[in-house]
This record gives sequence, C-alpha cells and structure tokens, in this order.
Amino acid sequence: MPVVVSGVGRLPIQRNSLREQIAGALREELMAGRLVAGSNFTVKEIAELYGVSATPAREALVDLAAQGLLRAEHHRGFTVPELGWADFVEIFEARTMLTDAAFRRLGRRVTEYDWSRLGPLRRRAEAAARAARAGQLDVLVGCDRRFWHEVSGFLENRRIADYLDWLRVQSWMFAAPYLRASTDLAGVCWDRHVELVELIAAQDLTGAHRTVNEYNLFTVRLLAELAGESAESVAVLPLLTDEPVQTPAGPPPAPPPTAEPAAEPEPEEGPDGAGRLPQSRALRPAPRRTLGR
Repeated sequence: MPVVVSGVGRLPIQRNSLREQIAGALREELMAGRLVAGSNFTVKEIAELYGVSATPAREALVDLAAQGLLRAEHHRGFTVPELGWADFVEIFEARTMLTDAAFRRLGRRVTEYDWSRLGPLRRRAEAAARAARAGQLDVLVGCDRRFWHEVSGFLENRRIADYLDWLRVQSWMFAAPYLRASTDLAGVCWDRHVELVELIAAQDLTGAHRTVNEYNLFTVRLLAELAGESAESVAVLPLLTDEPVQTPAGPPPAPPPTAEPAAEPEPEEGPDGAGRLPQSRALRPAPRRTLGR
C-alpha cells in the first residue's frame, strides 16, 4: 500500500543536520591544516569533541572519507591523507581545464546568471580579501572557499560548481601546511576577489576569465616556491597565459538590478579567528583538543 503523507502536523525538514555540521567543521579543520597529514582519530573521539552521539559523528566521517578527504582504516578509525606535489598538480590541472572550458562555453551564449547574487558575492569577496591581506589563514580558508563557490554560480552549471568546490578543498589541504610554516602571511595570498566581482558585475567575460587565469597562475607559482618545486613543469600553464575567451560582439546586455538582498549572516569567528558555527545552531562543539595520532 502506498504511503500518503499529509501536510498536517508534518515536522519541518532539518536542512542542516548534525552530520552536515560536523562534516563542515572537520572540512575546515582539514583545509586550514589544523588536522595535519597522518593524524588518526576514531568515531568516539570526534563524538566527544563535538558533544554529539556516535551516529552523526560516524556519518560525517564516512562522508568525508567518501570524498577522499579522509582515509578509513580497518579497526583504526580515520586518518588524514598526505597530499604531495604530484597530487596538487593533478588537482590544479583539473581545476584549470574545467574552468577554462566553462568560460569558453559561456562565450558562445548569453549568460543567464542571477544578478541578485551580486550583493552576497561582494560581501564574500570583501571578507576573503580582508583575511588574505591580514594573513589570517584560519579565516581565509572558509571565506575563500565560500567566495569561489559563489563565483562558480556565474558558470551556470551546478555539477561543475560542486566539482570545483571539491578540488578547492583539496588544494587548501595541500597548501595550508606550507602557509602555516610562514611567520607572516599578511599580503602573501591572492587578494583580488573584489576586482573579479566588479568584472562579473560589468559582464566583462574576457576580463573575468583573464583574472581567474591570473589567480591560478599566482597560486601555482606561490605553492611551487613554498614546496621547492618547479611550476614550469605544470602542463596546463599555456591555458593560463594564452588570451582568454573573447566576449562576442552584440547589443549590450541589460544592467543588473541595483537593489541588493538583505545581508546573509556570516559564520561567527572563534577566539583564534577560525570560522565556527553560530551558537544558535544545534551543534555546539566542546572545547577543541588535539586529536591523537
């Protein structure tokens, strides 16, 4: 017999479950390099760390393992994988080729981007740029990821956006340990987020494509220097130095609306500057401790 569900008395859907919140918190720990390669921990440790039962902790860890961000080990819990230069090059090349192809696809048709997203995009750009200029790595990783995920909406392909986001998490997992070894990160990381937003607002596809290429070139050269490797051996460099896609000639598009939606609440900052979940949400992690190896 089919199950009929009426709207009367139905419980509201929990759109941000404990499982998702724990996975999100651990993902930022990995991106910021606070969970270093080789760190090993169990479901019980994570459950105690965040003050939750074992079930959502286990589900979150399994999710991260399925994404390749953790390695599940029989009878040993979960371990943070070590990403080397070869791993980063694969990640970087995939990101570069996918972004370049997406921009060239956009150049062959009129964009249908939702221009009401410019307000949140600008705020994310400003937050990421401030963190980069101040050298606040713990804040930057979250702000930068949210900014680029919002930018990827401009590419008008959800699957591409999700895949680029997955690649960016792994890029930060590789980069963070090298950046943490620097004594002063102020002004070291790329900070032209606002400039890119203004090019998108002006619907300058060529300028936006060129700026993203310059960002990628900046990234690979910085990390090659920090890792003691040669950026010139990366096969996709010509894609970053060639002339980007040219916006086709035609009548100027209608300007985006000037009205902006209400500001979205940004994640609160912890005492160490790291983004954390607002206390009004269900997950309230216990005081942070170092996870055992």
